[in-house]
Amino acid sequence: MDRDVTTVAGADVARALTNEVPSTSKEPAAPLRGSVLVLIQYDVCEEIRLDELRKLFPARSAEAKFKKAPAYVRYQRTPVEETLEPLTLESGERLAGEIKYYDYGVVSLEFELPFSGDWDTLIQLSCRWTSDTNFEKLASRVARQRLERAAPALVKPYKDEWLQEDYCIFHVRDIDGAPSANELLNARDAEIAQIVRGENCPLSDDERQEILLSRISYYPSDLAVIGWNAAFIYDTPQGAETAIQLLQYANSQLLEFRHYDELMTKELANVYDFLEAGGTSWWSRWRTANAASKLHTVLLDVNELTERADNAIKFLSDMFSARLYKLCAQKVGVPDYKDLVQEKLQTAEDLYRFMVEQFNQSRAFILELMVVVILIIELVYFFRGKPI
Repeated sequence: MDRDVTTVAGADVARALTNEVPSTSKEPAAPLRGSVLVLIQYDVCEEIRLDELRKLFPARSAEAKFKKAPAYVRYQRTPVEETLEPLTLESGERLAGEIKYYDYGVVSLEFELPFSGDWDTLIQLSCRWTSDTNFEKLASRVARQRLERAAPALVKPYKDEWLQEDYCIFHVRDIDGAPSANELLNARDAEIAQIVRGENCPLSDDERQEILLSRISYYPSDLAVIGWNAAFIYDTPQGAETAIQLLQYANSQLLEFRHYDELMTKELANVYDFLEAGGTSWWSRWRTANAASKLHTVLLDVNELTERADNAIKFLSDMFSARLYKLCAQKVGVPDYKDLVQEKLQTAEDLYRFMVEQFNQSRAFILELMVVVILIIELVYFFRGKPI
């Protein structure tokens, strides 16, 4: 890979990061240790054939890793993932990365940046990474390079600009004193709220309380606070996998529903233009059959694709993972966009029925007109006394 792809120009970003080093007697260990995970996802095509993808290059299946009852939580179609070459900042930090392919046409890139420091360090990292654009540009270039190899596995790739979603996860795996979740909230609720919001200044009491309503724990020693564009996780690396995977999945769903929302908006606009251009006149109604058929095809396609994205993960008896997913989806906005898509699908269904009814009325009118014409011809010949 070229150096301009594997190197990010942005020393100001690198200065916010500190490499973890073994503790010495002269340099006491940092009170916080963990990683910043930057998720950047793209909607690149209608479908990715995962079996074909595995034939094109070495890849592994991204099996679900959940805190409780892993046998009861599984992907319907397990995503494929591969490790990216380490990315090197100008200051020398090396960032681990991986890319994940979902069967419903989404690719997810994850960059991991280790950190160690105090709470102010983590707040500054949050402020920087929730608004940084360097990795978005880098991720786009990396994704396009990877998808060049994966082209035979892509179904109906999108030629226009890809829809994108990004999300930051601030994973703290160790805190000096190993506080419980309640102890951590009592002592550091203000800092956690700032980290989730990406704010450098302290927040109001009302805003802090609103943010902390979106917290969830499974054991007394773990904590996850979910926001709309960032999350704070205090857990072991193994335990944090539950929230990380579900946040990836929820953001990929959001990306898909955004795509379907735009698609349905365009299709409905085309139908309205057709109707305003004379689609309701008697003779123009004959053309509504083709327009209605096209609209119905789009309806079926969107229903199938939304169902695939909506049911990619199955929760069987694992109520904690189901509750955590519901919280993640709600905070990133999945239900809102899903409702928009459902409303537009219902509108499209009503328009389809209206157009079919208009066409049937036109056909019935023409048939009745033909019968009347035939009757008139028969009457004319009858009164003239001539057989037809």
